Amino acid sequence: MRRSADIDALQDVLCAALGSRAPVCSLTRLGETAEAFTGADAAVLERPTLVGGGSPYHPSSPAPTAHAVEELVRRAAALDVPQILVPQVRRGEDTTALRAAGLVPVAAGSECVVRLTGEVDEVLRDRVGAGQLSDLRRRHRAVSREVGWERIPLGGLDGAPWARDAFVELHRRQAERHGGRHSLYNADALDTLAHGPLADRTEMFVRRRGKAVVQAGLLTTSHNGRGVYVLTQAVDHGDPAARHNLFVASLYRLYLHARRSGLDWVHLGRGDASRMRRLGADLFVPLDHWLRAPGRTPSREEEREPALSEFAAPPVTTVPVPGPARFRHVPRFDQIDLSSNTNPFLGADGHYPELDTAELARIYLATLAKLPGHDGVGALDADHLLFTSGAVDGVLLLLAALASPGEGVCVTPPTFPLYDHFARVLRLPVTEVPLHGDDLSRLDTEAILAADPRVTFLCDPNNPVGTRLDPAQVRTLVAESRGLVVIDEAYVEFSEKPSYAGWVAHHDNLIVLRTLSKAWGLAGARCGIVLAQPGITDALRRVQVPFGFTNASQRAVRDRLTHSRRVLAAIRRIRAERDRMARLLADHPAVARVFPSETNFLLVRLHKHERVTEQLAAAGILVADVGRLIPDTCRITIGDRRANTALLEALSAAL
Repeated sequence: MRRSADIDALQDVLCAALGSRAPVCSLTRLGETAEAFTGADAAVLERPTLVGGGSPYHPSSPAPTAHAVEELVRRAAALDVPQILVPQVRRGEDTTALRAAGLVPVAAGSECVVRLTGEVDEVLRDRVGAGQLSDLRRRHRAVSREVGWERIPLGGLDGAPWARDAFVELHRRQAERHGGRHSLYNADALDTLAHGPLADRTEMFVRRRGKAVVQAGLLTTSHNGRGVYVLTQAVDHGDPAARHNLFVASLYRLYLHARRSGLDWVHLGRGDASRMRRLGADLFVPLDHWLRAPGRTPSREEEREPALSEFAAPPVTTVPVPGPARFRHVPRFDQIDLSSNTNPFLGADGHYPELDTAELARIYLATLAKLPGHDGVGALDADHLLFTSGAVDGVLLLLAALASPGEGVCVTPPTFPLYDHFARVLRLPVTEVPLHGDDLSRLDTEAILAADPRVTFLCDPNNPVGTRLDPAQVRTLVAESRGLVVIDEAYVEFSEKPSYAGWVAHHDNLIVLRTLSKAWGLAGARCGIVLAQPGITDALRRVQVPFGFTNASQRAVRDRLTHSRRVLAAIRRIRAERDRMARLLADHPAVARVFPSETNFLLVRLHKHERVTEQLAAAGILVADVGRLIPDTCRITIGDRRANTALLEALSAAL
């Protein structure tokens, strides 16, 4: 509910509930809203307060304009009310006027939204897993066998007095159970809502056992017609159906109803994020209550973007995040968007992709933290992560955002060639400091530090060699380098040695690149990840093209992360097949050497390099010829057993 007309309508409902002409009451009268102030002194909780800009009925309140705040202050003075409360303002909106008027934010949790991006069961299976989905469906079936489900348009409530009375009684009992003396959903409040401008978009849902109502709530369709808000619901906890958790069972029923009605989302209101995730919520918007009270010191700080990293290139510090990406933390799901010049008549694909990927970042980091060798990842949050169009996009972004013409880039050949390629395209001088040692796994740290590069690229595990670098050398380089150290971990899931991702929280100059193209099997989704300090990810975002991470890719990533057991099982199979192939190739007469590998490929030196690669091509088998980097070698990806057998047969035919 983002319209001023809706706010005014709900202000009238609050006045009716309070039995007053103005929305003035103590904080303790506001039910769940008051929970955020439990640590305040008694005077703050009991002092008369003008509730403005919205009401406790709102899913959230738009941050009021300067004019609206001035009017609120004048009204409080005219009413001789010492406190002002603007509840449930979305964090990230422009709250300059609130701060200037002396209001102080108090954290109020998050509003939780379930986005319906497909059929309900498919969506929930991807988000909560098959087990939790089965539990939701079981509860829904059990409740549906015992109690009915009815929806009554609020404008027609006069014809259903039994529903009105039951709704009021259940909410009165709910308020008492939570320690409140008064329910904000009393008869006067409900009647005012039923005869106000929101009545045509609001309906009551009830569940009955015979004539006894065991659950009642309110649903309001958003003014953009794309979703529904669950304003409230109350349950008779003494009814036998309550053992199945009526709240949960009814939400599943509501998802089905919303999907059949062509709606895109269901707004669950405020709640515990971990619990709501288990119910399918995938958008969480932090909220603050804004309070002006005697004796509370207002904060005069203006809200700013986090400070950019000192490594940001000078031009990047003078430009903002481009276009709508600036508002990625201000969701638009419940607004009418007439700003994007898109076609409204051809379905969901006519909308631009979601820009707020904070929840997906949380899922990725939580999944990563559970993997072996990822200690310290739990200290990272969504601000440490940027999604890119594959890891190679991250390479280009960081060079564009963090290096200026003339500043050097160091690469350690043999290595992934696009580091050098993108540096030269951006006119950045490149210094090559080759790897050494029998397995090409030793860094010349002294030479790298002597070159004093702005950016040093390390590929670990290395492509095309397959080996890991010495972690002591990497640690020395990160600690002593004056520039940035970028570690590309595209293949790290195939290694049994630790990742460097957890180091990001402790080193301002470290960037770790990851991808879902390799071990996670999502090359087609084009999803790369940059892990770095927030000041670095903010700098990269200023040069990133908006909307590059499509909704289809986001859904694919969420699905794969939710079903990570399949991925881990596939990694184990690849490791086993890699080791088997390494043994067989090492004994093959066409092969001079197989390099050790902690990836999903093997670097192989051939006796008759040109002849063998030509024979493989003639047999319809494509391998990567890396002879220009490492003489007489090719890189062989580990395929399935059939593909690997075909490779061995083709090698034998080449002799």
